[in-house]
Amino acid sequence: MSETIKPIGIYYEHPDWFKPLFAELERRHISYARIDAAHHRFNPAETDSPYALVVNRMSSSAYLRGNGQGIFHTAGFLTHLEQIGVRVINGTMATSIETNKARQLALLSSLGLSYPETRVVNHVSQVLPAAQELRFPLVVKVNIGGAGAGIVRFDTLEGLEAAVNADQINLGIDQTALVQEYVQPRGGHIVRVETLNGRFLYAMKVFTTGDSFNLCPAEICAIPDEPAADFCLTDAPKKGIQVEEYTPPTEITAAVERIAKAAKIDVGGVEYLIDDRTGEVLFYDINALSNFIADAIKVIGFDPYSRFVDYLEGQLKKTQLAEIV
Repeated sequence: MSETIKPIGIYYEHPDWFKPLFAELERRHISYARIDAAHHRFNPAETDSPYALVVNRMSSSAYLRGNGQGIFHTAGFLTHLEQIGVRVINGTMATSIETNKARQLALLSSLGLSYPETRVVNHVSQVLPAAQELRFPLVVKVNIGGAGAGIVRFDTLEGLEAAVNADQINLGIDQTALVQEYVQPRGGHIVRVETLNGRFLYAMKVFTTGDSFNLCPAEICAIPDEPAADFCLTDAPKKGIQVEEYTPPTEITAAVERIAKAAKIDVGGVEYLIDDRTGEVLFYDINALSNFIADAIKVIGFDPYSRFVDYLEGQLKKTQLAEIV
C-alpha cells in the first residue's frame, strides 16, 4: 500500500481481545493505528481525520476495568467523525444500541420480535413495583453491562424486597436497569449468531452448566474463579465450555439480519434462546462488540477475522474511490 494512504484507525479499549485482528492486519501489511479509547482526546473543530476509516471496538464492560469514561466519550468522538465524513465501522447508531439494553429491547419491539418480559427502571424505588408486574424468578440487570456484569437473580418478591431495603440493588453507571423475567433455555443452551455487513456469518450453541441463571451468555457459561470483566463468551472453547457450530432456522437467521441492519451494526452478534416453558424464540442481547470465537477453525471451520479484514479492505477501497471522485 502507498505510504500516502491514511491508516485504518482501530478504536479499542480491552488490552487483549483484538490481538487476532491486529495480527491479521499485519499479516496483510495493511496500515493501521491503534487508538486507545480509555485515554483519548479529539478536537471537535477538526475538519479532517488522520484515518481513512475508523473501526469502533469500544467495550461496554470498560467500566469494570476502570475505563468507564471511554463509554461516554465514544458517543461524542464517533459523532464528530461521522460529521466530518469519516467512515466508521459500527458507528453512532450501533454504539447507541450496544451500550443501552433498554434501546435493544425497544429495537426488538419495533421489529415485532419477542424478548423476555421486562420493565425498565431509573430509580431503586421503581424496582419492586416493576417486579410486581412480572413473574418470579426474575433478574435485575444494569442497562450498561458488558461481559455479563451486573445481573442478579431473585426467586421471590420477599428476597428482592430485602435487597432493596438493604441498599443492595445496583442500577449501574447510568442509573438505569432492567427488571426482567428469568427464562430457562430449552436444551440447556443459548445461541449466538454473528453477522458481518448485515449478513449471517456463523452461529454457535453455548451450553449452560445447569448452575447459571443469567440470560447473558457470559454468565450462562459459569466460569469458576473467572472475573466477569475478563471472560468473554468467545473464549468458551478455551475454558472447557461446550460449544457447537449451529445453523439456525431460516426465519431466525432472517430476523437476526433484520436486527443487524436496523441497528446499523457492521459486525456484531445477536443472542437468543428458546423458552423451555413455551417453545417461544426470545432474543435478549444485541452486541456490536463481536470478539470472534476462540479456536474458530476447529469450531466453525474458518477464521472470521480473515473475513472481517476482507470486509475492511473493501470498505477502505470504497473510501479511497470516494476521495478520488
